[in-house]
Amino acid sequence: MRIAAGLSLVVLGSGAVGHAVMTGLDTGIERVDPFKDMKNRPQAGHGVNFLLVGTDGRDKITPEEKREYRLGGAPCHCTDTVMLVHLSADKERASVISLPRDSYAEVPAHQDLVSGKPHKAHPVKLNAAYAEGGPNLTVRTVENMTRVKIDHYLEVDFTSFMKTVDAMGGVEICTAKAMRDSYTGLDLLPGTHRLTGGQALQYVRSRHVDGASDLGRMQRQQRFIAALIKQATGGGVLLNPVKFKEVSSTLLGSVRADRDFGSEQMLALGQAMRDFTPSSSEFASVPVGDASFPVKGIGSTVKWDEPKAAKLFEALRQDRPLAPARPGRAAAHGPAAVPVDVPPKQIRIQVENGTRIDGLGGRVDAALRATGFDTTQAPATGASREVRRTVIAYDPRWDRSARTVSTALPGSELRAVTGQGRTVLVIAGADFKKVVPVRAEDPYQGEFGVVTGDQVVCRG
Repeated sequence: MRIAAGLSLVVLGSGAVGHAVMTGLDTGIERVDPFKDMKNRPQAGHGVNFLLVGTDGRDKITPEEKREYRLGGAPCHCTDTVMLVHLSADKERASVISLPRDSYAEVPAHQDLVSGKPHKAHPVKLNAAYAEGGPNLTVRTVENMTRVKIDHYLEVDFTSFMKTVDAMGGVEICTAKAMRDSYTGLDLLPGTHRLTGGQALQYVRSRHVDGASDLGRMQRQQRFIAALIKQATGGGVLLNPVKFKEVSSTLLGSVRADRDFGSEQMLALGQAMRDFTPSSSEFASVPVGDASFPVKGIGSTVKWDEPKAAKLFEALRQDRPLAPARPGRAAAHGPAAVPVDVPPKQIRIQVENGTRIDGLGGRVDAALRATGFDTTQAPATGASREVRRTVIAYDPRWDRSARTVSTALPGSELRAVTGQGRTVLVIAGADFKKVVPVRAEDPYQGEFGVVTGDQVVCRG
């Protein structure tokens, strides 16, 4: 096996033979020109930046697949997934940043893709940029929002996604709890599963597994990409020239890409990733300031936390790792924090004093903020001053966040309030004693909530 692997590396690594293996792949790529007539673009940084766009594409799915994987309805001609992928200059790290498809965005002036009419700059949800102006407007919009220069554009639809996963022999996913979504048909019991292309599509599309909606779905997409990297680097795909060509031809044969991305770049990418392990990849989502920001004529959008987002994209431009260095065991201080599902920094909390105890609201706010929660720092007086048991009022869509808060406030009452929105309301009662320190499953995610691939793939 060592000899075979060694020979495979020699074959794939040697220029002439490697190019011969990859010959002809370019012919199947549908070309787009996402950079046409673009001006005033951001300055190029270090490393290579890809804009990876997942489109609906259900018009290419067979009737049988539509029924099996719950892909009914008309195609929306919009982006279902938008990710910014950065390959470091030293080829030792891949950083993946998910951009919520409902992000509040402002598209620059452009010509409508369908009607041909000129449009002035105006606000939209990020996924609508594709519908109005295709890849070109999508790239322009993302570059304006991030100030990161895009080097390559890759567009994958449902069909190419499923075919690529199947060509790799499936991808292994681990779940700590049951995952069911009646909208996509996803039905996974706790444990380890090897997903086929169709099952993988259900996994990355599901938005109704829990109350986290699209933000939870982005986390599952990141976990899936980490598992995909593990499969490619550990399953022999990159070490086997024949297998590498099979997977590459499947992917490139059903994607849309910019004119400068083809077999040469795919071969270089494969060579660069030969020494990758799951820990070589890191994943983050754009910091969110308001997950339900209303915009007239558009509806509820996801508003970024602009200062934090600017720092995140600056790190990308400077080719710096997003994940902080992990301290040794000796660096840990203070009481042990209880692991929770949602990082406290992602949970917005408004505190109210439901008692006649002076200053209780301020003490609760400060204690929650000290353990990492994003409190308003403006505690208010509750409608009732006779609350005995602390209440956590939350929107059912953010039930995971509420459970995290209840872990920090043991003995409190959970109260679902439909339509309340993202902010969790804590009404401090006379029973309040202290806030229990909590942390996300990985305590070293840093200010951007970054996870590395080795933290989210199946062990062993």
